[in-house]
Amino acid sequence: MADLKIMRNIGIMAHIDAGKTTTTERILYYAGKSHRIGEVDDGEAIMDWMSQEQERGITIQSAATTIYWKGAQINIIDTPGHVDFTAEVERSLRVLDGAIAIFDAVSGVEPQTETVWRQAKHYKTPCIGYVNKMDRLGADFFRTLDDIRQKLDTEPTALQIPIGAEGGFEGVIDLIGMKEIRWNPDTEGEKMFISDIRPERLASANEWREKLIDNLSSVSDTITDKYLGGEAVDAALMKAEIRKAVLKYDFFPVFVGASRRNIGVQPLIDAIVDFLPCPDETASVYGRHVKKNEEILVSRNQCTAPLGLVFKIQNDKEAGSLCYVRMYSGVIKNGDAVFNIGKNKRERANRILRVHSNKFEPLDALAAGDIGVIVGLKLAQTGDTIGSEGFPVILERMQFPEPVISVSIEPTTMSEQDKLKETLEILSKEDPTFTTKENKETGQLIISGMGELHLDVLVTRLINDYKVKAKIGKPHVTYRESVSVVVEKEAHFSRVIAGKENAAVLSLRVEPRPRGAGNRYLNAVRDKTVPAVIFAAVERRINAAFSSGIVLGYPCIDIGVTLIRIGYSELTGTEFAFEAAASHCFDEACREAAPILLEPVMAVDIASPREFVGDAMSLVTQCGGHVLNMESKAAVNEVKCLAPMSKMFGFMTKLRSISQGRATFSMEFSHFEKKIL
Repeated sequence: MADLKIMRNIGIMAHIDAGKTTTTERILYYAGKSHRIGEVDDGEAIMDWMSQEQERGITIQSAATTIYWKGAQINIIDTPGHVDFTAEVERSLRVLDGAIAIFDAVSGVEPQTETVWRQAKHYKTPCIGYVNKMDRLGADFFRTLDDIRQKLDTEPTALQIPIGAEGGFEGVIDLIGMKEIRWNPDTEGEKMFISDIRPERLASANEWREKLIDNLSSVSDTITDKYLGGEAVDAALMKAEIRKAVLKYDFFPVFVGASRRNIGVQPLIDAIVDFLPCPDETASVYGRHVKKNEEILVSRNQCTAPLGLVFKIQNDKEAGSLCYVRMYSGVIKNGDAVFNIGKNKRERANRILRVHSNKFEPLDALAAGDIGVIVGLKLAQTGDTIGSEGFPVILERMQFPEPVISVSIEPTTMSEQDKLKETLEILSKEDPTFTTKENKETGQLIISGMGELHLDVLVTRLINDYKVKAKIGKPHVTYRESVSVVVEKEAHFSRVIAGKENAAVLSLRVEPRPRGAGNRYLNAVRDKTVPAVIFAAVERRINAAFSSGIVLGYPCIDIGVTLIRIGYSELTGTEFAFEAAASHCFDEACREAAPILLEPVMAVDIASPREFVGDAMSLVTQCGGHVLNMESKAAVNEVKCLAPMSKMFGFMTKLRSISQGRATFSMEFSHFEKKIL
């Protein structure tokens, strides 16, 4: 079992096409994990192992691997950059201790970069930055730093500055050691040449080193004292103080390079070890003790009771469910009985594996701080906590965005129906943002996801990988329902079942909540003569009713329901009766509360050459959207808009048509808004 002090769990995150997988491939090569550099453009990237990833040239599933660098074990997760696969980033950041945020030196901070940055902040994940693609036309390291400062509300601090740019980019200046570093292209960048800074670049290097020390002194008293005392700040002290500041989220160090040309990667790996935390240095992890019903601090110790979080499920045709687990305390060994705390079920860890993309190597045990795969947990789902019955603590579950686009799917023959349902269940278990439900009126199966690409990828997997013959309908929007006025309603229920009368009386108040506030149920009745199981039955029924809809059957959002009166009799009051009364009362109250239909509104970001910006903005307006702002960059103009999802189908084809294929766009869910009928 690895020492926690020399372990790092890190993720690589960025907007699509910023170079995450390309950088990861170099890290694997220089660390000796691979014998050749896999290229994304050639479909040979080791971390993009799915056939669709190789064909499309994008990362779809987060891929994990482990490397060893200068005595440290580094578990790496390469995450997708496309907004449709945000859930992959979300669940990766939930279990990682640190992250590398990669920026395109030409495009700067892009829309998905902002999304993943917010996710990292939410999970309090310390980050280091890497400005990639310095060799591209229009690359500007210093403009990218300004972009980071403005859009991410953080103060980036350069630890390196580039030597040249675009075609003249040849290396970096290390501001800590004050040396120039170049990479030998004949050895695929494996050999580095370190030399003194040339006189013509010394003034610029000194200026940026002063900025580094100034930024560091604002978060380090030690550096401040030395700086004010006129003492030299040596490299070892500087690195130690940078590490402390990064762990406290007070400092964002930035590196620079061109991964495709094998420039700048090794110092980035050094930075993982030097500046990102080991598992016991991160923010405290809390869990809820099931029996005591109280929040407790989880000890990051290999000698305590085992506790781990299942953050990903992957189906294997031979082994079944592969459960990706991050261990927070204790040890799970091969063959151990494992307790699924949320489901209150006992299972067995048949095998424990170390992951390297789509290859695995056996382990004897998985200990606190480590990440690995457990085979044999058939009931586990993403977000489940596993451990032991003697320490029943549930870790905070992950929150995933709601699906906003749906299509109908049906088997080509009746004999395929069971296979289709079974495969959809497997895919839903793997991906929490992919849902399946049956339309009760038509009997159709409806699948929902985060976007057209998301559903296209999943349907392609269904047909090609699982060999299911199915027909797919046209995409349609997943709407929501809510209420717009306050209504109070009383319901009576009485029925004789098996000779016993079941009766219930209750009153509910239904009211609209602010958009985005979510649903809420409150019990305002303080009658101690009513058993707790009756109150629980009412709450259970109301929570179930939220997903059933009001008029059109779409899920309800932003509704407040309050139980204001209850009529209970020991002789006739049953859980069944109160569930039925609650369901009927909720339905009637919502129908009288002026129900409204809500449609998803998407945040659309268009990157277009200047000559096509006017046409792109006009296209958005034609789609019922409106432009928020426009920003000029080196090569393109970036337009931010809001548009209804229902009008965005086929938008990419139209955008390509008006821009000669040169404009691109990304889209993510923003909020729900009342649909104008």
